[in-house]
Amino acid sequence: MAKEKGFVTEITPQSEDFSRWYIDVIKKAELMDYSPVRGCIVFRPEGYELWENIQRDLDRRFKETGHRNAYFPLFIPESFFQKEKEHVEGFNPELPWVTEAAGEKLEERLAVRPTSETMFGHMYAKWIQSYRDLPVLINQWANVVRWEKRTLPFLRTSEFLWQEGHTAHETEQEAREETMRMLHVYRDFVQDFLAIPVIMGQKTPSEKFAGAVDTYSIEAMMKDGRAVQAGTSHYLGTNFAVAFDIKFLDRENQLQFTHTTSWGVSTRLIGALIMVHGDDRGLALPPKVAPTQAIMIPIGPPKTRDVVMPRVDELFAQLKQAGVRVRVDDRSDVSPGWKFNEYEMRGVPLRIEIGPRDCENGQAVLVSRISGEKRIVQQANLVEEVERMLEEIHNDMFERAKQFREDNFRSLDTLDEMKAFLEEKRGFVEAGWCGSAACEKTVKEETGATSRNIPFEPTSHKSTCLVCGEKAEHTVAFARAY
Repeated sequence: MAKEKGFVTEITPQSEDFSRWYIDVIKKAELMDYSPVRGCIVFRPEGYELWENIQRDLDRRFKETGHRNAYFPLFIPESFFQKEKEHVEGFNPELPWVTEAAGEKLEERLAVRPTSETMFGHMYAKWIQSYRDLPVLINQWANVVRWEKRTLPFLRTSEFLWQEGHTAHETEQEAREETMRMLHVYRDFVQDFLAIPVIMGQKTPSEKFAGAVDTYSIEAMMKDGRAVQAGTSHYLGTNFAVAFDIKFLDRENQLQFTHTTSWGVSTRLIGALIMVHGDDRGLALPPKVAPTQAIMIPIGPPKTRDVVMPRVDELFAQLKQAGVRVRVDDRSDVSPGWKFNEYEMRGVPLRIEIGPRDCENGQAVLVSRISGEKRIVQQANLVEEVERMLEEIHNDMFERAKQFREDNFRSLDTLDEMKAFLEEKRGFVEAGWCGSAACEKTVKEETGATSRNIPFEPTSHKSTCLVCGEKAEHTVAFARAY
């Protein structure tokens, strides 16, 4: 038993080593394991179910906005990348190439998909002939490969899972509206489903997607104060349309290039989920995304099992019928206390305890993973009480994450102030920027922080650049990032 207890308690405290804490948690919660291929991981069922739940809800949102799913090849001819110069320069350092197949050298190298703008562009040129064919609104769920030098499970791996939307439009206005529509879809999803507050804004030119005219992002703060880019949406203008000859006859029977967009989120959302909500006891999963929303644990000595288990089974069936993702742990070889620790470590939002006295009184005990609150409820109202408490837990998690961000967010005026803050504390800095690439580079070199985005709704509007002191063109959110 002592060994079992050690399994659920041996987690490095966040304050001691946040990176070690992160690895401890994802390993002990059995979310992933390392594969024999460098930089690649195996998603274990607990981790993959998180992605399935993310995928299910996002897919619903995409389809509600008119998008349809398709699938495009994993291998992309090298010549495709040569057609959009900025794009190939941006991705070339990360590209793995297939040079041989079936024992023979290929006539043309094939890239293993890092992103699919080029393949979509090639196909759209075949499919789009007239304004009647527009807009084209396609998404794909796929894996991509970017040969990362430094990896961290979920947040940065050589192969990862994602979705990528690619759309084509008649006009710039329509394409820009699409770009912003999908950014708002991401914001709403991440905040409402994952309980992660985000800052929405536009990327600076140095941080935009390779080949884009404008890139927009949502940025989230982790518990170590670092940023994770939780989603991006790109207005590509006619760059890829020109490169791949995506033309259409407009309403005046004139040939025009389409305006295109792309947007995506990936399994790095799982990493963000862990780093935003987890604590020294392990995972803490928001109820909407948690594979198991509630764990039922029978309480009492073995002789009372015949009394307790039939009632547990009845209540379990009621919860399942109501759509609650619930499990029962009726193992007799481990104590209830050990089970409590284990499911806390695994991040299950709600614990339901039922013992012989609870059966006599028609009651059950609900315990929140987040606050530790214990609530005695009537079994007759169990479904309603569980649903109510799950909603409260979700809202509580969002508010706690939002408060943490506010507590670790500073509006500063000078580079010295920024350096002092990041050395002493952690978090995001909001500061003025003149628009000069040199000043932006200086911030990175002297603080290790990068511009995350130019927030649409900054807490204040800065008048001077934090580096050179000249007039600020933008108020920018800076942070060290994953």
